[in-house]
Amino acid sequence: MTKIDTSRPESVLPTPSHTVGPFYGHALPFPGGGDIAPVGHPDTIAVQGYVLDGEGNPLPDAFVELWGPDPDGNLPTVDGSMRRDPASGGFLGRNGVEFTGWGRIQTDANGHWSARTLRPGARGHNAPYLSVCVFARGLLVHLYTRIYLPGDEAALAADPLLARLDAERRDTLVAARRGDGTYRFDIRLQGEGETVFLEFQ
Repeated sequence: MTKIDTSRPESVLPTPSHTVGPFYGHALPFPGGGDIAPVGHPDTIAVQGYVLDGEGNPLPDAFVELWGPDPDGNLPTVDGSMRRDPASGGFLGRNGVEFTGWGRIQTDANGHWSARTLRPGARGHNAPYLSVCVFARGLLVHLYTRIYLPGDEAALAADPLLARLDAERRDTLVAARRGDGTYRFDIRLQGEGETVFLEFQ
């Protein structure tokens, strides 16, 4: 019987369970990834939820990326989400003043994610929404969806994308308002209640 030296990663051959990736926990998370809104901004909202597999089990190693316009519906054009010190290369974090509209959040051990951002304004004929990109193990291609916020039911009813969906599917794109002023948005990758995902060509 041949013994393998497992103390050196380069000597260990991958097994099928090691190749299911891709794995996103290395190098992609950054401190404050979900703190998108400038500190103390009056239009700040909190959005949180779970990333769930087809059986409803939480995924502890998924990523959720958010993009959103400012409250006036303008897409931010400023840099600064991942500033680095030019001398040391160390992570400086956001400057706390400018709104970049972008954040990346890793789910915790319970599959939970949370972000603080600005309430998005409407763009064109669309109801206000946050764009979402989901990365998870076993997904060779990331998934895109949207988070619409309740409040303006006329705008939601007139939104071109939501208008094409039946009520049950439409509900998977609308966050639930919670009593504490936050919004709950769970992302189910497949199965019953699967979130509507978008394809871009």
